[in-house]
Amino acid sequence: MIRKDDSPPASLLDLRREFGTRLLSWYNVHRRDLPWRLSCDPYRVWLSEIMLQQTRVAAVIEHYHEFLRRFPSVQKLARAREASVLAAWSGLGYYRRARMLHAAAKVIVREHGGEFPSTAAALRELPGVGRYTAAAIASIAFGESVAVVDGNVERVLQRMSGERLPGESLWEVASDLLDQKRPGDFNQAMMELGATVCTPRAPACLTCPVVEMCATRGELAGSATGVRQRKREINYVLDCQNGRVFLVQRARDASLMAGMWELPEVANRNGVSNPLFTLRHSITVTDYTVRVIQGQPDGAKNGRWISKSRVTNLALTGLARKILRAAGII
Repeated sequence: MIRKDDSPPASLLDLRREFGTRLLSWYNVHRRDLPWRLSCDPYRVWLSEIMLQQTRVAAVIEHYHEFLRRFPSVQKLARAREASVLAAWSGLGYYRRARMLHAAAKVIVREHGGEFPSTAAALRELPGVGRYTAAAIASIAFGESVAVVDGNVERVLQRMSGERLPGESLWEVASDLLDQKRPGDFNQAMMELGATVCTPRAPACLTCPVVEMCATRGELAGSATGVRQRKREINYVLDCQNGRVFLVQRARDASLMAGMWELPEVANRNGVSNPLFTLRHSITVTDYTVRVIQGQPDGAKNGRWISKSRVTNLALTGLARKILRAAGII
């Protein structure tokens, strides 16, 4: 980190203190009003952190409220059927997270009497909880002085230092800067800064609370270019009769979204050129054009007629949910 003026350099301790003071003052005023910030309850903090992995905040909020409505406590979650958990997770993607969440809830109830472990080291023993998630829960819910490094924090630290810091060095720098009195707020402030100000493209440096201490002012030589989206077309059959819809279930041993329900997919079929409707759907680096045609599927395996009133209780894939909403079925 550098200072903009020509005054004598302050001690490292003073720089850390100034960084923390500026960052937390900014966070106190400008932090987003997000539902999981209303409480330091470890269950809610844990749930939000798992949901936010590789998922945009805007996409998580509705699912967060609905999930808590169905499973308001870790005990309720532990007792639930996996199919019910997957149904509540439907639309968020990366369904392994939901399965690990369910498995961890069972461990918390069975081995910890329903109480969350209070340290990052102990939290890492839970299924699906890695170094970042454990540190986030421990600092926010329990006030442990442990730093976090996610993609947003990494970008802030790289730009602040002007160096491409290797993995462990990032954690060391983050720990060095951590405010010991407010570790949870400090960690959230670092993530908030990266998400809303120090963004990957066109960072808003003029509004950054620590811009005078930044070595790069948003630029870092040799930044990686974004991954180009692949284009793909995909076709599904929508068959509704007598208040029921025909759906197929993925194999239990499928590598992706095992056991989830979806519409029958067809490679080629008459009527694709004149579909019932078309929509767009993106998954990681693939951008799909989805054509939905009306008719009867041929030879669909693992298929069943499902009452429309029961469809919302199924563990639907995110795309199936999007199609059924567009069709007015859910």
